[in-house]
Amino acid sequence: MEKSQKFKLKEFAHNTIAAEMGIEELKDWKFEEPEFNEKRGVFVTLEIEGSLRGCIGNIEPVYPLWEAVKRNAHEAAFGDPRFPRLDAEEFEMIDIEISILTVPELSTVDGIRPGTDGVVIQQGPYKATYLPQVWEDILNKEEFLSSLCMKAGLDSDAWKDEETEVFTYQVEKF
Repeated sequence: MEKSQKFKLKEFAHNTIAAEMGIEELKDWKFEEPEFNEKRGVFVTLEIEGSLRGCIGNIEPVYPLWEAVKRNAHEAAFGDPRFPRLDAEEFEMIDIEISILTVPELSTVDGIRPGTDGVVIQQGPYKATYLPQVWEDILNKEEFLSSLCMKAGLDSDAWKDEETEVFTYQVEKF
């Protein structure tokens, strides 16, 4: 994706949040380029001074890119259950990161590339993901997978169970 397109998506996410808060008017955005209308998995992460302040996304490509950014920016700011709604004071300090995902592919634990792959763990109705950026905080593959299993509501060693499915994907983040 071109630098100007990345900038446009970040500005769109920023404007989406600001408009919801009544800080700015929602601009009349046009997304006519084919890249913006492809269905993509997207996560929007909000940070304040390097600390997580919200992160919501969709793994599967169910919305056009522009719509996924809009929905997930709104939810990261106002719907992440780990945090209260973003307020105007915090809004002035947020950094927005957008991660555009490739389609997850079935993999194995041995096939996971630390530092490169996002990982989805799934066992029956239990499912969770970590973006590749999480490798920065959890370098050890076993710790990474154990933590991901617990996030999914599974036992920490469920990644060793042959009923557990592992999917990997990559992201373009900006």
